[in-house]
Amino acid sequence: MTLNVYLSGEIHTDWREQIIAGAEGLDIAFSGPVTDHAASDDCGVAILGAEPNKYWHDHKGAMVNAIRTRKGIADADVVVVRFGTQYKQWNAAFDAGMAAALGKSLIVLNPPEHQHALKEVHAAALAVAEEPRQVVDVLRYVLTGALPG
Repeated sequence: MTLNVYLSGEIHTDWREQIIAGAEGLDIAFSGPVTDHAASDDCGVAILGAEPNKYWHDHKGAMVNAIRTRKGIADADVVVVRFGTQYKQWNAAFDAGMAAALGKSLIVLNPPEHQHALKEVHAAALAVAEEPRQVVDVLRYVLTGALPG
């Protein structure tokens, strides 16, 4: 069995790299959003033309990025959504909702201090992890039936 896993959410830490490295040897194809923050913010105006108003600048970028996000989530077997501590990731909440609405298996990854704030998102998830290694352990179990350790 091959799993297609979309890694969504927070882009300011190395959680994606930790999961990809931890899953080495497993039959998993990973995808995700553009994690270059400047490129992600400016893709709309770089491709479709400048916007003097910051709202429309951001709107163009969000719409172009949504094409990639929708395709990635639609093609995924499992969607991992990371909520970090430094920034509010409203896009991560949207991605979690989209994954749930499409019937995708959802794993939420967030620090313990976000447990209460994300309780509705957690209700849609099949697993809630606090560390990237826990996500790897879930993926390994799904593919091999092996428990950690």
